Amino acid sequence: MGKIAFVFPGQGSQTVGMGQAAVNENKKSKEIFEIADNRLGRELSSIIFNGPQDLLTKTVNAQPALLTTSIALLEYLKEEGITPDYTAGHSLGEYSALVASGAINFSDAVYAVSKRGEFMEEAVPNGEGTMAAVLGLDRGILKEITDTVTKEGHSVQLANLNCPGQIVISGSVSGVEKAGELAKENGAKRVLPLNVSGPFHSELMKPAAEKFTSILNEINIIDAQVPVITNVTANSINNKEDIKEKLIEQLYSPVLWEDSVEKMIELGVDTFIEIGPGKVLSGLIKKVNKNVRVFSVQDPDSCEATLNALRGEGE
Repeated sequence: MGKIAFVFPGQGSQTVGMGQAAVNENKKSKEIFEIADNRLGRELSSIIFNGPQDLLTKTVNAQPALLTTSIALLEYLKEEGITPDYTAGHSLGEYSALVASGAINFSDAVYAVSKRGEFMEEAVPNGEGTMAAVLGLDRGILKEITDTVTKEGHSVQLANLNCPGQIVISGSVSGVEKAGELAKENGAKRVLPLNVSGPFHSELMKPAAEKFTSILNEINIIDAQVPVITNVTANSINNKEDIKEKLIEQLYSPVLWEDSVEKMIELGVDTFIEIGPGKVLSGLIKKVNKNVRVFSVQDPDSCEATLNALRGEGE
């Protein structure tokens, strides 16, 4: 077997009840939820386990909730002795990757992402920014479109380069609408508006990035023990100063997920384990390269199935 990468989902994968089964079966998983509640000074675990979904989906809740659930599931997997050669996460999931790589402790990470969610919500008044998925258009053509629309005074950028033929654009409502129309005129199969609370990973998030710098200065970031493939460059980083710099840039820069997956494969990864709710990243990885092995750990059952497959007992 080649190398293993642990990958962690971002915002949008949250569901009420996620992580509950792991908490019921594993003491360390339970402790992760307790640490989150204590550090944030509120009952985040109650929102995760009981909902309602619309409260869980609010950015200020969804971000720490996904991190907490992913790390609780990571604890479950770690007890079985499975370790990664690389880690990566999609947007918010990069914080889970940094915890898994030993660069940030979980308590600091859950505090940081809670503030990150707060600042992202505040950066652009509700209703003024949005995002849309553009399907079936070359990234170069779409980049030219967004650059043109932005020069005309309607801010819009590439936000998530997820897999071949799936790119999310982000910016002002007018910018996203105009770019979406031009994308269809230039051959995009579909443009799907996303139900999000703001224009994430666009230049409109720069005010959030400025505020967030002070939070990253508060917490303890150390050199990563396991290399992290960062969203901003799709390259491997270990150094604590580089990590901090890239976390700030990440707020207003595109998530190079397709490139990150390609980079890990180039580095010898042939087995990806998605740790956290949902299977969004598993699907994207398969679209990037159908020959790699992809597993999803969402609860104790899927963890056992993954372990059995890795040990050669099943598929």
